[in-house]
Amino acid sequence: MQIAAQLEPVQCEKSRLRRQIALAEIEKAGSKELRKRYSALERDSKNARLEKRLGELAPRLSKSSDAEDLPAINRQRVEAFYRCE
Repeated sequence: MQIAAQLEPVQCEKSRLRRQIALAEIEKAGSKELRKRYSALERDSKNARLEKRLGELAPRLSKSSDAEDLPAINRQRVEAFYRCE
Protein backbone atom coordinates (compact mmCIF):
# COMPACT_ATOMS: atom_id res chain seq x y z
CA MET A 1 0.00 0.00 0.00
CA GLN A 2 2.97 2.25 0.62
CA ILE A 3 4.20 1.79 -2.96
CA ALA A 4 0.77 2.71 -4.33
CA ALA A 5 0.77 5.84 -2.17
CA GLN A 6 4.17 6.83 -3.53
CA LEU A 7 2.98 6.34 -7.10
CA GLU A 8 -0.30 8.20 -6.64
CA PRO A 9 0.90 11.63 -7.89
CA VAL A 10 2.46 10.04 -10.97
CA GLN A 11 -0.65 7.97 -11.68
CA CYS A 12 -2.81 11.08 -11.35
CA GLU A 13 -0.61 13.01 -13.75
CA LYS A 14 -0.62 10.15 -16.27
CA SER A 15 -4.40 9.91 -16.08
CA ARG A 16 -4.78 13.65 -16.58
CA LEU A 17 -2.41 13.59 -19.55
CA ARG A 18 -4.23 10.63 -21.15
CA ARG A 19 -7.50 12.57 -20.95
CA GLN A 20 -5.89 15.69 -22.41
CA ILE A 21 -4.30 13.71 -25.24
CA ALA A 22 -7.63 12.09 -26.09
CA LEU A 23 -9.38 15.47 -26.09
CA ALA A 24 -6.63 17.04 -28.21
CA GLU A 25 -6.94 14.26 -30.78
CA ILE A 26 -10.72 14.62 -30.92
CA GLU A 27 -10.43 18.37 -31.37
CA LYS A 28 -7.66 17.90 -33.96
CA ALA A 29 -5.35 19.96 -31.77
CA GLY A 30 -1.67 19.23 -31.28
CA SER A 31 -1.02 16.52 -28.75
CA LYS A 32 2.71 16.28 -29.38
CA GLU A 33 3.76 18.18 -26.25
CA LEU A 34 1.34 16.20 -24.08
CA ARG A 35 2.72 12.95 -25.47
CA LYS A 36 6.27 14.11 -24.67
CA ARG A 37 5.31 14.83 -21.06
CA TYR A 38 3.57 11.45 -20.78
CA SER A 39 6.55 9.55 -22.20
CA ALA A 40 8.87 11.40 -19.81
CA LEU A 41 6.80 10.07 -16.90
CA GLU A 42 6.96 6.58 -18.39
CA ARG A 43 10.75 6.74 -18.76
CA ASP A 44 11.41 7.88 -15.19
CA SER A 45 13.41 5.01 -13.70
CA LYS A 46 12.19 5.57 -10.12
CA ASN A 47 8.53 5.39 -11.16
CA ALA A 48 9.14 2.43 -13.45
CA ARG A 49 10.84 0.52 -10.64
CA LEU A 50 7.94 1.21 -8.25
CA GLU A 51 5.32 0.27 -10.86
CA LYS A 52 7.16 -2.97 -11.61
CA ARG A 53 7.30 -3.83 -7.90
CA LEU A 54 3.61 -3.05 -7.49
CA GLY A 55 2.84 -5.31 -10.46
CA GLU A 56 4.84 -8.12 -8.86
CA LEU A 57 3.00 -7.75 -5.56
CA ALA A 58 -0.52 -7.65 -7.02
CA PRO A 59 -0.88 -11.42 -7.59
CA ARG A 60 0.44 -12.14 -4.10
CA LEU A 61 -2.07 -9.74 -2.57
CA SER A 62 -4.96 -11.26 -4.48
CA LYS A 63 -4.08 -14.65 -2.97
CA SER A 64 -3.62 -13.26 0.53
CA SER A 65 -5.12 -15.18 3.40
CA ASP A 66 -6.00 -11.93 5.21
CA ALA A 67 -9.61 -11.10 4.38
CA GLU A 68 -8.96 -7.39 4.99
CA ASP A 69 -6.25 -6.97 2.34
CA LEU A 70 -8.29 -6.68 -0.84
CA PRO A 71 -10.98 -4.37 0.56
CA ALA A 72 -8.26 -2.11 1.97
CA ILE A 73 -6.45 -1.97 -1.37
CA ASN A 74 -9.68 -1.30 -3.27
CA ARG A 75 -10.62 1.44 -0.82
CA GLN A 76 -7.18 3.03 -1.31
CA ARG A 77 -7.60 2.93 -5.11
CA VAL A 78 -11.04 4.54 -4.95
CA GLU A 79 -9.82 7.26 -2.60
CA ALA A 80 -6.82 7.92 -4.85
CA PHE A 81 -9.13 8.18 -7.87
CA TYR A 82 -11.22 10.88 -6.21
CA ARG A 83 -8.16 12.77 -4.97
CA CYS A 84 -6.90 12.97 -8.56
CA GLU A 85 -10.02 14.67 -9.82
